[in-house]
Amino acid sequence: MSPQHAHTLAFVESPVQLLNVLEWAHVQGLRPAEDRAPGSRPDPSPTAGTPETGRPPLSTPFQPSPAGRRRRSSGDEEVMVGMTLVVLAPTDPMTRGQLRRMADLARDEGYQVRWEEARGGASAPLQTVGALAGPLRRAERIVMGDPFSRYVQLLLTITRARDLVVVDDGTATMEFVAQLARGERLVRWHRKGGRPGPRDLLFAPVSATARRRLMPVPGRRVEVFSAMPVTETPEGVTVTANDFAWTRARFGPPRITKGADLVGTSLVETGVVDVDRYVEAVHTLAKTHGATRYFAHRRESTAKLHRLAGETGLEIVRPDLPLELIARRGPIGRTILSFPSTVVHTLPLALKGTGVRVAVCDVDPDWLTENASPRAQGFLSGVTGTARDVHRLASVRLA
Repeated sequence: MSPQHAHTLAFVESPVQLLNVLEWAHVQGLRPAEDRAPGSRPDPSPTAGTPETGRPPLSTPFQPSPAGRRRRSSGDEEVMVGMTLVVLAPTDPMTRGQLRRMADLARDEGYQVRWEEARGGASAPLQTVGALAGPLRRAERIVMGDPFSRYVQLLLTITRARDLVVVDDGTATMEFVAQLARGERLVRWHRKGGRPGPRDLLFAPVSATARRRLMPVPGRRVEVFSAMPVTETPEGVTVTANDFAWTRARFGPPRITKGADLVGTSLVETGVVDVDRYVEAVHTLAKTHGATRYFAHRRESTAKLHRLAGETGLEIVRPDLPLELIARRGPIGRTILSFPSTVVHTLPLALKGTGVRVAVCDVDPDWLTENASPRAQGFLSGVTGTARDVHRLASVRLA
């Protein structure tokens, strides 16, 4: 069976990953059944609400939807084709809320969504892996949003799929491809260097197997679908550009306001940037450029956001969808200010042709915490330096 007709299992753990799976499916031409137009829902929703959104839960049995329909092979054996999205649900309420909204959009497009409470207790991982073992072995193609995820790495040891696709999980994609090309252990860029911890050592055999599975060999195809600049590509890996064609076709163009908006980051929450320095930098940047709104990252703490609101006067906005969709729907400021992050690469693509300017401010080395990874400054500079179609701002001068 060719990749174009293979049944696809896509594993996502964040709203951005789910968005980029939809972008990949759009480029691939993976469409729902011909008799179902986008905007219709392929399966009924249960009636009970969820604590995160008040919307019906999206957990459904594993069965083919119009986008996961069956056809008969030459051997008269039924096989599944199309795509099923599997959400490995996190525990963070903001992330869960955005994921449920994105799952709604995926269903609107006609795709089957399977919601897994993968972190819902001590026994949840075992139950999740057990429930997915059969579908994993039957799938011809696996799409994943986070190859650094231990969950995804474990699932990779089970699948027999010969077609593997990694879609963007933000700036981490740049580091993943570089590490794969150099044959290094898969480690997130913001983790401090040094010896692996006990859990890393325990999981090392699984991680090593997953890394080998992500290397192309005869009979196995590996693709990276990314809006990020990929400079080091392992031999045999196919790189496909993500230009947010689905987002631009589905939303907008937005209404553009005269002012500026500021995009938040989770650099404080990941231990990279000092919180006092960050708040001061946001205040200075907003005052200099006349920003009035602050779009919070889904991982930003409530305490930090309360502090930002009190000390900067900015209106704090908690987006219910990835920022690419929020900006495309509008209203959005004529200038969008950001520190080094994924959006300096993705927003110019999503907002192409609208006249919105994306400006990025570098992170000064003095803002870094003593616990920041030695690689942090170089990585953040690389994120800014490789961004296309953005305006570079001088680093904010703090008192």
